[in-house]
Amino acid sequence: MSGIRQIVPVPDGGRRFRAYTAKHLDALAARAGLGEAERLAVRAVGTVLPFRANSYVIDELIDWAAAPDDPVYRLVFPQADMLPAADVARIAGLLARGAPEFEITAAAHEVRMRLNPHPAGQLALNIPDFDDEPLPGVQHKYPETVLVFPKQGQTCHAYCAYCFRWAQFVDEPELKMATADLGRVMDYLRQHREVTSVLITGGDPMIMGAPVLRRYVEPLLEPGLEHIESVRIGSKSLAYWPQRFVSDPDADDTLRLFEQVVASGRSLAFMAHFSHPRELESHLVAEATSRIRGTGAVIRTQAPLIRTINDDAATWAGMWRTQVRMGMVPYYMFVERDTGPQDYFAVPLARGYEIFREAYQGVSGLARTVRGPSMSATPGKVCVDGVTEVAGIKVFVLRMIQARDPQLVGTPFFARFDPAACWLTDLEPVFASRFPYEPVRYEVVPEELPGLWPSEPDEPGELMVPAF
Repeated sequence: MSGIRQIVPVPDGGRRFRAYTAKHLDALAARAGLGEAERLAVRAVGTVLPFRANSYVIDELIDWAAAPDDPVYRLVFPQADMLPAADVARIAGLLARGAPEFEITAAAHEVRMRLNPHPAGQLALNIPDFDDEPLPGVQHKYPETVLVFPKQGQTCHAYCAYCFRWAQFVDEPELKMATADLGRVMDYLRQHREVTSVLITGGDPMIMGAPVLRRYVEPLLEPGLEHIESVRIGSKSLAYWPQRFVSDPDADDTLRLFEQVVASGRSLAFMAHFSHPRELESHLVAEATSRIRGTGAVIRTQAPLIRTINDDAATWAGMWRTQVRMGMVPYYMFVERDTGPQDYFAVPLARGYEIFREAYQGVSGLARTVRGPSMSATPGKVCVDGVTEVAGIKVFVLRMIQARDPQLVGTPFFARFDPAACWLTDLEPVFASRFPYEPVRYEVVPEELPGLWPSEPDEPGELMVPAF
């Protein structure tokens, strides 16, 4: 097998995958020491937000002696105070009295619709048209990058409680993004030669077996798609089920597929998601990382900054150093998105910048490939570059590191400092009437400066001028 080292399964590596779902919540919450009323509240939250774990996460990653305060427990399990108390009490009451399933489902749906299930225009703005029809399961937000959501990959080995794609995993079909129509996807890519990178995402593509994953990857290597320079796979599997690359029956076949992408002359970027240092400690993760890198793929790491889980600089600096030591490339620190239980997990931007800066100062240049804290917002990715004072006013220094409008990429701008702001929409512009990505607003001014503006006045004696 070219370039892939055959291995004998390591201890614990051959353990079969076992999933834990909402029906196991009560027993697992009891194991964490929660009383009956607390467990009922957790179950209520679990009717609104998805829950899924597996035997590796449950047995290897969670410190049950520290639960329910253990960070990995909090990373995976619903918490009673994730949702408004009135909503939790209402659904808990339905569960307690054995209400009909349709009544519980309706209550859960009502709460979900208030949680901004698809932020940043995922459904309204990002789905492209092809042949005058929408192309489901595809997002094309930035000219050079297309996201593909395989139908068979719309679940994960375990769910992060803060996941911004939680709507993919609940019983709300109209909220899901997925495609199995590879012919249309490839035809779209052939016609859009500005696309240089395809991200296969989910859910988690690595939940798919190698034969199914191959059906989505191999067509990207066909003639007519030479403009595709890189294939990215977004996955949490290295943290939640590293056996996928070590001892699962199709581990070797998966790695052969990775080799095939690299041999085609394209870059294969494995976008690994690590939220806490404990996820990096297992010998299985080290083995899986080594095997992936052995195919020629590059592993880049990313995660959001999450309150109670990784909201301190030492945690991030430790993760970045460990990742570099293992041959990974730190890539992004994200800001928790404005969806789901954002209020529960969000860290204010000012505090996020402090954490990022302190962690960044504590690592070598090899780890300073990381960018952040970055907001993946509707206009693009906005990075908090600093907090400073300009003309006696305290401001956030912001920068567009990606944008729907390519002309805005790299654009710096300022926002008035707000210690409580957690998201881009919480901010107000300063030294201008608008942010660079906002449409130009016009205001009427007296015609006292003739000749300065070439536009024709709407009314005699008035000019319409940009309101900067």
